[in-house]
Amino acid sequence: MTGNQENHEYRFSTTLSVPFVEAVERTTAALKSEGFGVLTTIDVKQTLQEKLGVDFEPYVILGACNPQLAHRALQAEHELGLLLPCNVIVHEHVGRSMVSIVDPAQMLGVVGGNPELQAVAGEAGERLRRVVAAMDGTTD
Repeated sequence: MTGNQENHEYRFSTTLSVPFVEAVERTTAALKSEGFGVLTTIDVKQTLQEKLGVDFEPYVILGACNPQLAHRALQAEHELGLLLPCNVIVHEHVGRSMVSIVDPAQMLGVVGGNPELQAVAGEAGERLRRVVAAMDGTTD
């Protein structure tokens, strides 16, 4: 499995040489190893087919949450639930599986300079970078 990590302003991502279903399974397992559970799964391909009658590549949005980090963040900023859970996308593109995870520091940046939230975002970001690294066998 060869990966290709990318870090953009708002996400961490990697490209995997595995089928889509396996990429979803590996992503879920890697999230679990870092203390994140998947609370929601949105099948974008199915939804677009049902609602619009259009065909789209296999594409899911996973709503990932680490309960301890979420609890700390909600204690620091009660309305933070508007930005939870962390979104993770897995999609098939040109025969490869791509995984992208939102950067918590960017998401929480909209609520200002709360030091406790910055600490939570930093820890969440470290864990999510390890998720990406674990999937493609490289370390950050």
